[in-house]
Amino acid sequence: MATAAATLRLTGGEALVRLLQAEGVREAFGIVGGKLAPLLHALSRSPVGFVGVRHEAHAAIMAAAVHAASGRIALAFGEMGPGGLNLAAGAGVAFNNNLAVLLVTTNQHRAASYPHRGMFMDMDTHALFAPLTKWRAVVHDVRRLPELVRSALREALAGRPGPVHLDIPHDVLAAEHDWSAAEFDVPPERYRALHAPRPAAAALAQAADTIAAARRPLLVAGGGVVRADAVDAVRSLAAHLRAPVVPTQMALGTVTSDSPHFIGHGGLVAGDAVRQAFDGADVVVAVGCRFSSWLWDERGPFVRREHRLVNINLDASALGNPALHEVALLADARAALDDLMLALAGRQPASEADWLPQLREHRTAYDARLRAMAADGESPMHPAALAAAIGLALPHDALVVFDGGHTSFWSNDLTPVRAPRSCFHDPGMSQLGFGLPFALALQRLHPQRPVFNLTGDGSFGFTLQELDTARREALPVVTIVHNNEAWGVIRAGQRAALDIEVGTSLAGTDHAAIARGFGCIGERVERVAELPAALARALQSRRPAVLDCRTRFVPHPCMPAFGSMNRFGHADA
Repeated sequence: MATAAATLRLTGGEALVRLLQAEGVREAFGIVGGKLAPLLHALSRSPVGFVGVRHEAHAAIMAAAVHAASGRIALAFGEMGPGGLNLAAGAGVAFNNNLAVLLVTTNQHRAASYPHRGMFMDMDTHALFAPLTKWRAVVHDVRRLPELVRSALREALAGRPGPVHLDIPHDVLAAEHDWSAAEFDVPPERYRALHAPRPAAAALAQAADTIAAARRPLLVAGGGVVRADAVDAVRSLAAHLRAPVVPTQMALGTVTSDSPHFIGHGGLVAGDAVRQAFDGADVVVAVGCRFSSWLWDERGPFVRREHRLVNINLDASALGNPALHEVALLADARAALDDLMLALAGRQPASEADWLPQLREHRTAYDARLRAMAADGESPMHPAALAAAIGLALPHDALVVFDGGHTSFWSNDLTPVRAPRSCFHDPGMSQLGFGLPFALALQRLHPQRPVFNLTGDGSFGFTLQELDTARREALPVVTIVHNNEAWGVIRAGQRAALDIEVGTSLAGTDHAAIARGFGCIGERVERVAELPAALARALQSRRPAVLDCRTRFVPHPCMPAFGSMNRFGHADA
């Protein structure tokens, strides 16, 4: 370790990278730019790996994927002006899904910014990121970098995680300063808390009494469960209570899709059993869940006032909002569940013997309905037939991203989920096209595992330029496109409500040929029987691949339920 007397002459860019290394940052994503030169120079001489993308929004999405898959924070950056605007588009994925990311932009030199003087690429980037970040600052003096970087990291990772933003003018990035070498030896535990709080004793006792008396208990597991490494604790509580578990879209894999406690994942798009569970439950235990609109209908959140809700969350603002609780535990998910299990030890659960089996029967009936759809042998393929074939063909250690609007519903139903942090979705922003950059980041984190992007043809069009990144970086992600040559849901809605069709056709695009143009594997798949061999060829190639699978649009059975959440508050609801 360096002595306090030792000094280092570093630029602002070099100091920034040293501070990130102390936090354990290993990945940086962005597009090179002239004003970013001091940062790029520092990255090139550091162990932090840099991936150059084709759009800054995708850099933010890739950094968000790092946090979702590993719990670590990554860097995403953009040049001043348009680079910042592009970066902001991806920041929404991190913000709405509570994923920690450090966003860095550069700007005009300090003599021409804040307030700006009308030079080219001028922008108040600090204001731009205000609604998309937990915390943000402009670094006006290079000497404040250690303080502000640590503040950013602390805010990003504390409580409910999220993106943070530093705008660093070009001359601050380039400025040299004599630093104490000890400044860069400060470990994370010196500037942010690494241990989350345990629940208050009185609230814990009340929660244990409420749960022990439950006759029809229901567990809802949110993203906070995965972040807190509380998956085993949720499973233990479910086993003790003989209770069903509903993982949200951010907690896929909390219970596996073959678990005896599984009745569907993702809320209202998961089938009848989930709705029946909420309708019949007397006590709901929500862990690390914020009750987004995936758990709403026209009446509002599925947890009604007649429910007794035990709500466990690290974020005080998520307690009592939007669902009112019987008792709230402001605590880390794992700490709270560990304490609850101790408090429940030796107490016989009051749960009704047929509560879980009846819900499992409803789930089995729903699965049979899906299998009947998947047996459709017509051409173009039924989306259920394609999704089921994909689910059967995926390797057991696969990492999977669900992209697309309607496509993601079929994937959510028919893709086996075998572990937490193995299947990923963007429920918060639902940004079409997020799948490919997200999958590329997963592949970089797990180079030995197969990674799949399951997407629609409309969604894929937003980010297909990242096939170039996939090839350059040797990231062999396999993209499987449900190609019905249309904005399918929008077309169906236009026809039903307005008897029109405007701008919904996407016919004539050959996504396999586009992939080959980028130097990737590209194949067109017309029939379900062709998929396993095409998938095997893609995996064996160890190159990025696109399988352009021709499907037809068939409404998912949960589309009416999905639409109901958008009617909340209407006079005719």
